[in-house]
Amino acid sequence: MKNITIFASGSGTNAENLIRYFRTNPRGRVELVLTNVPGAGVISRAQSFDVETIVFNREQFYQTGEVLSILKERGTDFVVLAGFLWLVPDSILEQFEGKIVNIHPALLPKYGGKGMYGQRVHQAVVANGDTESGITIHYVNQNYDEGDIIFQATCAVETGETSDSLAKKIHALEYRHLPEVVEGLL
Repeated sequence: MKNITIFASGSGTNAENLIRYFRTNPRGRVELVLTNVPGAGVISRAQSFDVETIVFNREQFYQTGEVLSILKERGTDFVVLAGFLWLVPDSILEQFEGKIVNIHPALLPKYGGKGMYGQRVHQAVVANGDTESGITIHYVNQNYDEGDIIFQATCAVETGETSDSLAKKIHALEYRHLPEVVEGLL
C-alpha cells in the first residue's frame, strides 16, 4: 500500500475527497496533509478523518529542508497538490520525481501559471467567452502548471455561465476524476 501526502492551502474539499476514497482502498492511503496556511479548512477536514496535519512556513519549505524531512520520515510514496499555491522546491521534486501531481481547474496550457487558481481561473474563462473548460491533472515541475499532462476532463461553458456556476461544474469533475487518476498512478 502506498503512503499518500496531500499539500493544500485552502478549504480542502479535494483533500477530503481523496481521504474518503483511499480510506478502504488497498492501493493507497492518505496518511498526512501538509498546509502552508494556519487555520485553513483542510486542517479540520483532515483531522475529522484522523489524518495527521502539519502546518509549515516558507522557511521550513524552501530553506531548512524540514518539509522534505517530514515527507521522508513519514514514508511518503506519492504527493498530491490539491489547491496548493506555492512552487515545490527542487529538493522535493528531485526526491519524488514522477510522484508529485497537481490538479488545476482549467484545461492547461490555457489559464495556468502564477496567480491563476480558483475563482480567478473561472472568471478568466467566462470573461474570454470560452465554450469549454475543465480540469487538468499533471505532474509537477519547477514551473507553475507546466508539468506533463496526465489527464483532462471537459465541461461546456454555457451562454450566461457565471464563474460560480462554472466552479460547481469544475468541482464535480475534480471530485469524480482526481481519486481515480491517483489510484491509477499508484
